[in-house]
Amino acid sequence: MIRIVTMVLATFLVVNVAQANEKRQVVVSKFKHQAKTITPLSITEFEVKDKNGNTKIVNLKGQKFVVVSVSEPGSEGKSYAVDEDGTIWWVDKISSGAYGGHETPNGVFPVILKRRYHMSAAHPSSNGVNNMDFEMLFTNQGHALHLGNTKALSHGCIHIGRKDVEAMFKWVDTHTKVVITRGHYAQFLNAELKSFQNDIKAYDRSH
Repeated sequence: MIRIVTMVLATFLVVNVAQANEKRQVVVSKFKHQAKTITPLSITEFEVKDKNGNTKIVNLKGQKFVVVSVSEPGSEGKSYAVDEDGTIWWVDKISSGAYGGHETPNGVFPVILKRRYHMSAAHPSSNGVNNMDFEMLFTNQGHALHLGNTKALSHGCIHIGRKDVEAMFKWVDTHTKVVITRGHYAQFLNAELKSFQNDIKAYDRSH
């Protein structure tokens, strides 16, 4: 009897997992496949692979930069600010482009310009209120980090909440790189925090 119950439960789990995977694949498939794949190798190193399989390593060591893991299935919906010494000092929630042609493109981009107050020319607000304040433009197609609703997908920009966007706006400059990736970057933050905690324990033991 126990064996029969176990087999039934196992079958139920397998079916549910298969159904969950099927649903997830349907959701993911709505988002356009990216021409480039950006894979974080460390806090500062990224593997960039194009659609032809050509690969290069981009190392941002010694520079300050922003990593964005987009808000798509399989990614985090967060941005990370990394200082010149390779320390992740700021993490915030973001939202990125919607499926159907508005996806935020993968890549390593420079911040082109910054504007404290700005209204989107392509998608102006109907009430006349600026909808791209604290703009940090990083592509010539209009993609930018800016103040926005982190619970709503964008037309391709990166929405940052009010409590985070002002600090980021002050920190970035036109030498700052923006790394847009699908996937995960949090493992490097977790390793950094663990190392920091170990340093504290070692200090406490020696004093």
